[in-house]
Amino acid sequence: MHRAKTRPGLSTATLFGFLLVAGAAQAHHTETHFEDRSTHQVVYQFNQADVEYMRHVLFSVGALLRKYGDDIEIIVEAFGPGIHILGKKPLRPVPEDVAERVRSLQQYGVAFHACGNTMKSLEWTEDDLLEFAKVVESGADDMLLLQEKGFGYISW
Repeated sequence: MHRAKTRPGLSTATLFGFLLVAGAAQAHHTETHFEDRSTHQVVYQFNQADVEYMRHVLFSVGALLRKYGDDIEIIVEAFGPGIHILGKKPLRPVPEDVAERVRSLQQYGVAFHACGNTMKSLEWTEDDLLEFAKVVESGADDMLLLQEKGFGYISW
């Protein structure tokens, strides 16, 4: 596997953020663009806690953001074991580089939805989530509704 070389002291997530700034990529938030629809819309299913899975999905999100910039709306739908990327105190391990990438992607307009059903099973409230996470009643239902609105669906 090929890995990019970084300067000492720069994490991969930090470098990722620099690349986004250099390209001025900024995804649309679905909730904030009522009149102005992006050409590309995609929802990612994020339902696993495996570290390699997390990194691959988030890399793919970043790749689309770099390619389409402000002409894409991206939502990451976190449920089941995947919801821990949105937890302030995750109950499953979330490596720091993954947590940094989530925060960086959010700053560039990627929306993160948290499944309310999964939260109930974990006895989590909105206070247990990162401040930018949007709680939806059901992750599966939210993905269905987004697809009905024209969002492409990506699953690993």
